[in-house]
Amino acid sequence: MANRIKENLSNIQNLVDNYGAKIVAVSKYYGTDKMEEAYEAGIRDFGESRLPEAVKKINNLDDKINSNCSYHLIGHMQTNKVKWAVGFFKLIHSVDSVRLASEISKKALELGIKQKILIQVNNAFEEQKFGIAPSQLESMINEVSEMNGVELIGLMNVAPFVDDFRLIDKLFGEMYKLKEFYHLKELSMGMSHDFKIALDNGATIVRLGRILFE
Repeated sequence: MANRIKENLSNIQNLVDNYGAKIVAVSKYYGTDKMEEAYEAGIRDFGESRLPEAVKKINNLDDKINSNCSYHLIGHMQTNKVKWAVGFFKLIHSVDSVRLASEISKKALELGIKQKILIQVNNAFEEQKFGIAPSQLESMINEVSEMNGVELIGLMNVAPFVDDFRLIDKLFGEMYKLKEFYHLKELSMGMSHDFKIALDNGATIVRLGRILFE
């Protein structure tokens, strides 16, 4: 399996590097053994979502891995789970409300840190997915910018899981325009089935699971 992960990564890495983007390995469905193998293959950024289980899993990794890796919270987070995430994850991708951002800021201030975050935008208006509408983004950015415990560095998006690549291309293109309009640095979008389209549309972070681990 270690050779498989290394082979998978080598098939992807050059393409992603050519775009100047970063790979976050989505390890939420895999155990510490697979994360260790991915580390040996060269992965240094991992994405998790289930709190507090993710914290326990990461704490069970070898100290060498933890000292050399960054962890990203990529899944929806309820406000009562903020205590697990702030200060533990380098970047929280899935901030989808002013209330959640406020709770993150409060916890960060308690810890004496500034937590980096992304705002999740649902521009496909899928009811089953989290994220704010594009029309709400300006207001949320204005409110978040007043919070001393968070640093907003970009946007995050989850495209519909469909075969209509023209639709995905359109949605990712809209996200890039939003990122540029608000002068933000990072754009986290694209997963195993659509990351190439995301890269073509300016993604700076792609979140890859199955295509790396299987």
